[in-house]
Amino acid sequence: MPKQTTVSDYMVAVVESVNPDMTVSEVAKKITQSNFHGFPVTQKGYLVGFITAKELLRFTDRPDAKIREVMKRGTMCARPEMSMNDAMRVLFRYGLRNLPVIDKEGMLIGIISNIDVVRSHIEKSRPEKVMSVKSFLEQQNGIHLKINYGDIPLNEALPTQKEVFMDELTGRMYEIKRGLNEPLIVVKRIRGYLIVDGHHRVMAARKMGARTFNAVILEPDNYDVTLGLERTAEKWGLRSLDDVNIIEGAKHPFIEMTTKMMDSDELAKLTDRLANSNSPDE
Repeated sequence: MPKQTTVSDYMVAVVESVNPDMTVSEVAKKITQSNFHGFPVTQKGYLVGFITAKELLRFTDRPDAKIREVMKRGTMCARPEMSMNDAMRVLFRYGLRNLPVIDKEGMLIGIISNIDVVRSHIEKSRPEKVMSVKSFLEQQNGIHLKINYGDIPLNEALPTQKEVFMDELTGRMYEIKRGLNEPLIVVKRIRGYLIVDGHHRVMAARKMGARTFNAVILEPDNYDVTLGLERTAEKWGLRSLDDVNIIEGAKHPFIEMTTKMMDSDELAKLTDRLANSNSPDE
């Protein structure tokens, strides 16, 4: 039976916090200058509350008020031994983005966020995905592949996809900045690493100036066999990441599929239908 993942496996241990004696304006400025929507409130390391940008908006007329005067006492929190499934339920049920993590004494030792929950579920499904790719490549090419893990140099990444979409690259860069670094799946070759899964990730990381990226590395028992993916890449003239075309104007199929755009006539008809509806839920 696989080990159940816990909050301690995914929490961020280095946490920014604010002091209850800071003012509303000071904390508002700190939030504005950060990538966060709020901060845990700590005193001498102990968690005493959590303040969000939404809560601060209620006190814009009191910029000099201390946080201890306006914050709610206490907050939802997690323990490091809590399962990720339970942490996910707390975040979902209470509409939270972040969950501070405390030890038995109430000291703040980390924070878990929605992005960490997503990361844990991606990693949970990764072994199945890797085994599926491994089995397919072995059957198609008559080889055996050994699974290794590690960072690969991006200048040795060999593409097998001729184009990527700029909107998806932007999304991937945001994910990487937030810590969602799903590993690539690559096949080790004599002159580099053939990318099987993760072209948008690797191109996004390269755009951000990264030199390496985490990967599941499939190592063949016979390097003399030319893989079908290699023949396709050669046919398309793909020898390095420089040969991958970045499409600026069109949307990635995933974005196209999950975005509904309306022309003016269609929007007008929908507006009239909603305006004339007797039921708010119709």
